[in-house]
Amino acid sequence: MTAGARVGGLTALAGALLAGSLTISPGPGGDKAPGPTVPPVSAAPLAGLAANRPLPDPAALSGRLAGPFANPLLGSPAGLVVDGLTGKVLFDQRASVPTAPASTLKTAVAAAALRTFSAGTRLTTRVVYLPPPAGPSTPGPGVRQGGTLWLVGAGDPTLTAATGPAGYPASISAKLSELAAQVHAAGITSVSRLIGDGTLYQGPATAPGWKDVYVSEGDVTPVSALEVDAGRPTPGAVGPRTGTPDAAAAGAFAAALHTAGVAVGGLGTGPADPAAKTVATAASPPIPVLVERMLTDSDNDIAESLGRLVARAHGLPPTFAGATAAVGKVLTQLGIDTAGMSLADVSGLSVTDAIMPRTLVAILRTATLPGHPELRPLITGLPIAGFSGTLGDRYGGTDTAPAAGDVRAKTGSLSTVTSLAGQLVDADGRLLLFGFFAPVNESTAAKASLDRVAAALAGCGCSAAGPPASTSAGTAPVQPDKGGEPQAATQRGH
Repeated sequence: MTAGARVGGLTALAGALLAGSLTISPGPGGDKAPGPTVPPVSAAPLAGLAANRPLPDPAALSGRLAGPFANPLLGSPAGLVVDGLTGKVLFDQRASVPTAPASTLKTAVAAAALRTFSAGTRLTTRVVYLPPPAGPSTPGPGVRQGGTLWLVGAGDPTLTAATGPAGYPASISAKLSELAAQVHAAGITSVSRLIGDGTLYQGPATAPGWKDVYVSEGDVTPVSALEVDAGRPTPGAVGPRTGTPDAAAAGAFAAALHTAGVAVGGLGTGPADPAAKTVATAASPPIPVLVERMLTDSDNDIAESLGRLVARAHGLPPTFAGATAAVGKVLTQLGIDTAGMSLADVSGLSVTDAIMPRTLVAILRTATLPGHPELRPLITGLPIAGFSGTLGDRYGGTDTAPAAGDVRAKTGSLSTVTSLAGQLVDADGRLLLFGFFAPVNESTAAKASLDRVAAALAGCGCSAAGPPASTSAGTAPVQPDKGGEPQAATQRGH
């Protein structure tokens, strides 16, 4: 099969995936996360799971991967390749030994969130108002002055201070300007205090195994139910995040209120008064859209927020421990083996996280098969080689370019591991699922080396009736790496 045919096959597969994805309808507002419900959804079987395409021969496939997998830049890597339709193991190297996943772990919280929440579920940020004890000053009909406003977070880190036109996905994010306009429309022209309430979540805001530089270098914001632009000083900014996201959100909202014509006195943080009344709401994109964004961009803040929401929905505390327990619970309900899994977070940022490669590949396969259409956004959200997300600037070299547009995978990188887990259609038209994990420091060279492994797999015409592995594209001997393909700087964990 030619590279063009493989890309065409992937396009057809993507069409089938989208056709079978959940129907997203406007979800009701509300102050509490809904319970773990899955609506009835129909989905057509995936076109890519055709039984008449040749199944790779395990020995031929292993021979195909032997050279790229033995690259010294990958250390002693672990890996697993399975057939998408049958689940047959085609390549296994220490796949049952728990290893650090880095951001490939995000596939686990993605599955848990999609399984737990209905497709139309949105996270509703609220503004609540409490008049002063003597009642608000009313200088005119319908005008209220004084009192206190609370900006109450619901766990939506995509809430934004942006006001101008923006491209997708920022264009569908909830906006502070919308909330401020509603406050003004309610007749409130000034308040004595504005308080940021991020208390929906509990416990420590950073996880064991998180390095201090994660916040200062812009990888993540300390977890809070109230974040604006994921703790960035301005929308889309690259660099340090705030260490106090609820206070920063209050400050950003004060600026939006000022623009809307509402004067603000002092600022603070803390829980809202139960007697305060809702005067404004703004809803996040639906959960499946948040999942896709999290996977494509490897967004650590969305991952940790989804984990806590899953915990609340399953009656567990919205903490790191609650989130990891809830994710494990849902994976077990899906029939996925979680033996040996030990997690400190659900974003994969912690250097202490450990999970079997077999578990992560099982998550991918479960999301691929027709039996769980609610999980389909897990597949559609995976970055595409040379095209989107954290794989957008990869697969440009002569030895990996043939796999551009074919490999769809979640990336991962930390000081302790470089990883890649996803799916592709091989040269014989067979859908394969894979996970590759190299216990080496994140680097352009290490990422490029893993990309060569995936490219070799994509170029494999490895069925028993296919050509010898040595005649397939991409099997040139691995040369000493001279820096690999150029790649843009990414956040840690990607």
